[in-house]
Amino acid sequence: MSTQIAPPGLKGLVVARTETGDVRGEEGFYHFREYSAVDLAQHRSFEDVAHLMVDGHLPDEAESRAFAAELAAASTLPHELLEQLLAIARSGPDRGSLARLRTAISLLASVEGFVPTYGAAPEQVRADVIRVMGAVPVLQAPPFRLRAGMPPLEPRPDLGAGGSWLWMLTGEEPAPEHAAAVTAYLTSTIDHGFSASTFTARVVTSAGADVASAVCGAIGTFSGPLHGGAPDRALDSLDEIGTPDRAREWVRERVTAGERIMGFGHPVYRTLDPRAALLREYAVQLGGPLASLAVQVEQEVIEALADLKPGRELHTNVEYYAGVVMEQCGIPREMFTPTFATARVVGWGAHILEQTRDPRIIRPAAEYVGPPAPAPLP
Repeated sequence: MSTQIAPPGLKGLVVARTETGDVRGEEGFYHFREYSAVDLAQHRSFEDVAHLMVDGHLPDEAESRAFAAELAAASTLPHELLEQLLAIARSGPDRGSLARLRTAISLLASVEGFVPTYGAAPEQVRADVIRVMGAVPVLQAPPFRLRAGMPPLEPRPDLGAGGSWLWMLTGEEPAPEHAAAVTAYLTSTIDHGFSASTFTARVVTSAGADVASAVCGAIGTFSGPLHGGAPDRALDSLDEIGTPDRAREWVRERVTAGERIMGFGHPVYRTLDPRAALLREYAVQLGGPLASLAVQVEQEVIEALADLKPGRELHTNVEYYAGVVMEQCGIPREMFTPTFATARVVGWGAHILEQTRDPRIIRPAAEYVGPPAPAPLP
């Protein structure tokens, strides 16, 4: 029997069918279900787009209110978890928020008895997805404040998704333009095709595991610096460059050393990442020296990469301007990737729900390339 070997990283290999959305890399376009994701980020609330992903359609006014109330109710934590929150908050390094989130979600699932998705009623799986979606922000912001010696704060749904997140982190009611920029970032990053973390969530779900296990698996993948862990590193790089005239030499040094340039290049896009284009607009509107520096350095880095890696099509990706916008809005750098996670959990949830409709476990094969077997024991 002949064996077909998948390309490295499964690049370009179709492994499932989905109705959640798609990324069309050659065009620089992506969508959530049938709608442009960028249009949704500009014109609909985060909660409405979450409803679209979970329930399959944009809500009418009554559905919108009901879904927002459902998410708000899901943000209340059980007493048993609150008792452990300070211990969770004190664990690990400052930039270990995703590890703390995994711990908290596991504890939530244990306390509330999340059931395996295999054999569960669709209504139960949906309820568990909503529970995790609502809980993720309040499992991240309060531990951050507790570590800093500040009291945790309740969410503020009246401020919208971005405004509530900024409130829980900073303790200050955000400026409307900051709330709008963060909401647009959150909404635009809800989903993005079959990313590594999304695929992980679906693999775990295919085994019939509970929703929390699938989300924890996704978070583990997401924490990697080549995936969700990139926005803060992209901004760290901008800090190192310092001035536009240093950008080309900085890129040359990194490329010569075999390092990746965080914030540039994408495994799917061969054009400018549309999320980067959207967030660049918000960064420029917010203004200030950081936005000015980012725009100038961006062009220098793109031109340097074109010289050093001709034909590679290394354009700006979402992490570059995501870091700029979050910094402008006062989000601490160690909370950049956790902010990303508060959005992406919606996409994971949508894919978990979709995966439960196909009860087959995802079980690919591997080609053995080690020494011939069987070998005699020594």
